[in-house]
Amino acid sequence: MSNKMTGVLALAAIVLMLAANSLFIIKETERGVMLQFGKVEQADIEPGLHWKLPMVNEVRKFDSRILTLDANPERFLTIEKKGMIVDSFAKWRIINVGKYYTATNGEESRAMRLLAQRVNEGLRNGFGERTLQEVVSGERDQLMSELTVALNEFTQTSLGIEVVDVRVKRIDLPSEVSGSVYNRMNSERQRESQEHRSKGYEQAEVIRADADRQQAILAAEAYRESELIRGEGDAEAAGIYAEAFNQDPEFYAFVRSLNAYKETFNDKGDIMLIEPDSDFFKYLKSSKGGK
Repeated sequence: MSNKMTGVLALAAIVLMLAANSLFIIKETERGVMLQFGKVEQADIEPGLHWKLPMVNEVRKFDSRILTLDANPERFLTIEKKGMIVDSFAKWRIINVGKYYTATNGEESRAMRLLAQRVNEGLRNGFGERTLQEVVSGERDQLMSELTVALNEFTQTSLGIEVVDVRVKRIDLPSEVSGSVYNRMNSERQRESQEHRSKGYEQAEVIRADADRQQAILAAEAYRESELIRGEGDAEAAGIYAEAFNQDPEFYAFVRSLNAYKETFNDKGDIMLIEPDSDFFKYLKSSKGGK
């Protein structure tokens, strides 16, 4: 191989080396910052192919996706001075690469540490202004929203990051107070159940009294209707008896006497003391009643 060919190959190798050190790629999930002798030259490099000066410029790449800060459980006090163990997490992302690099030196762990301090401070202040019932139930979402807004006022201007969301994963009571809280909650549930039971008894008595009243009304109306019907029947029967009596009074009296004999001597053990010439036996003496 001639010296000329060797020189060409050496030049090509140098060019390739310079190109490899001059060109760099920023992915869609990344953001970059270019430094010149340690000073920020280009604060926010968009995704794509870029170039730099070898030995002069240095490129630092950072993850631009939403990251998760899983904070360690901390103990906070409510406004009632009741302690609780709170386990929380935060979602955040880089929005200003230059400011992020300046504030954290590009170290994600340092950014996590600074953010965790702010999250714990915000939770401590928020829990200290609310009762146990408020932070456990209704106002926890409001607390998280207010904390997210307050954190962004600091992180966006000081750290170059945006807090997307802050959430509480779990709230536990310390072991020394969990027993008393459980007993109080149990007592409250028993009181509520007793109130519901008392209301049920009261409503049952009202329903039972109304049913008894309706029963009495129905029975009275039924008795009144039955008496009216019985009176109408008795009147109609009396009318029929009167009509029959008027048609043949003698025969009517004879039939009634036979019924009286039947009823009187129905039991063989019955004894009747009566004079023989009594009107009771007049049809036994003559079919015409003694006439």
